[in-house]
Amino acid sequence: MSTRTRFAPSPTGYLHIGGARTALFSWLYARKHGGTFILRIEDTDLERSTVESVNAILEGMTWLGLEYDEGPFYQTHRFDRYKEIIQTLLDTGHAYRCYCSKEELEVLRAEQMANKLKPRYDGRCRHRSEPREGVEPVIRFRNPDEGEVVIDDCVKGRVVVKNGELDDLIIARSDGSPTYNLSVVVDDLDMRVTHVIRGDDHLNNTPRQINILKALGAELPRYAHVPMILGADGARLSKRHGAVSVMQYRDEGYLPEAVLNYLVRLGWSHGDQEVFSIDEMIELFDVQHINHSASTFNPDKLLWLNHHYLMHGDPLHVAHHLRWHLGQMGVDPTDGPDPVEVVKAQRERNKNLVDMAQSSLFFYRDFETYDEKAARKNLTEQSAPLLQSLTERLQSVPAWRTEYLHAAVEATAEAAGVKLGAVAQPLRVAVTGTSVSPPIDITLELLGREKTLARITRALQFTAKKD
Repeated sequence: MSTRTRFAPSPTGYLHIGGARTALFSWLYARKHGGTFILRIEDTDLERSTVESVNAILEGMTWLGLEYDEGPFYQTHRFDRYKEIIQTLLDTGHAYRCYCSKEELEVLRAEQMANKLKPRYDGRCRHRSEPREGVEPVIRFRNPDEGEVVIDDCVKGRVVVKNGELDDLIIARSDGSPTYNLSVVVDDLDMRVTHVIRGDDHLNNTPRQINILKALGAELPRYAHVPMILGADGARLSKRHGAVSVMQYRDEGYLPEAVLNYLVRLGWSHGDQEVFSIDEMIELFDVQHINHSASTFNPDKLLWLNHHYLMHGDPLHVAHHLRWHLGQMGVDPTDGPDPVEVVKAQRERNKNLVDMAQSSLFFYRDFETYDEKAARKNLTEQSAPLLQSLTERLQSVPAWRTEYLHAAVEATAEAAGVKLGAVAQPLRVAVTGTSVSPPIDITLELLGREKTLARITRALQFTAKKD
């Protein structure tokens, strides 16, 4: 049978980092085995599910590049199918109507806890044949009393649960709507899912789902329950540890391939290798090599990876993402140098795209003020004649290219008998407003003749006013 995996988020919020890792592992497994990756939106929680959350999930998947082969499927579109399966379970004696009130169940729970027993439904409606007037029943699955459920988990290993430890879970609410454990089983069955890769917080649901699948005469998928992600303090990863939404990492200037590379290493390894291309991930990924224990999220490691991809990634690809960040800052990237060239000039000194965009704004629009400290030190009475002399040389360069621009700066310094920095640094402040930029010849070439000369003129006027 062809490999079929699925990612099945609930649209009750953003696509979080833990969900993205699960999606990645499922996607990699399908790709490695030439299989099919399915996206399923589990939106049966009608009160909490939102269209905005669905869009956030789809946007996150698209940004990460985790393309799905089938879907997205929506559980709310499949209620008739769930009702059909529920009726089948009723007809075959694998399910029954339960008329117990909330108050009765609370009393039962209190008695069990007082007797130091595990709280669970005691099956009192299993053999009830008469309805209770005025009560809309829930429907419960009749869990086997004897035997055990064996899960040969690809990550956890062999997990055995005695059926006597499981109660008769509700599979349909009193309004007829299916519960999670019913709908997920039907979906996995109908979508012919062969491998269920999900967080280990679902492990306690798995024996129940296996019993429902067996009651339907279905072939069982293989399960792989992935340990959770922890913050540096050992607690489950949450907002207080920083960004947990995938799109927040985009907003903070991370490249999707850096996030994917970090996530694949968050609980899986291949020797000591740290950097993986997508093709290498697909080739080397093995679900059985996922760590058994929880992983700790390390923001510094992610930032290191991001800088690696900025440095070594295709500048055209990086520029595609840089354009988006420039746009967020109100900049039209066509009003200045090619962002591809900006990436080449800026990638060594910037670890994320937000910083790269911020430090590149001077290429695209005039700055309002100079950095006070930089201007005080560099735009002085001594630097003004140097900038004036340099202006004359720049006006006569045969072409606005780095070699000619560098030569003009160098010639100005030699003629004045000063070091190169005595010319280059005032020039840098004049054209960028700060004391930090790419090499000055590259900066001038990207800035262009017109903007460069205009900004030097402005700096000379600023210096004259100071005097």
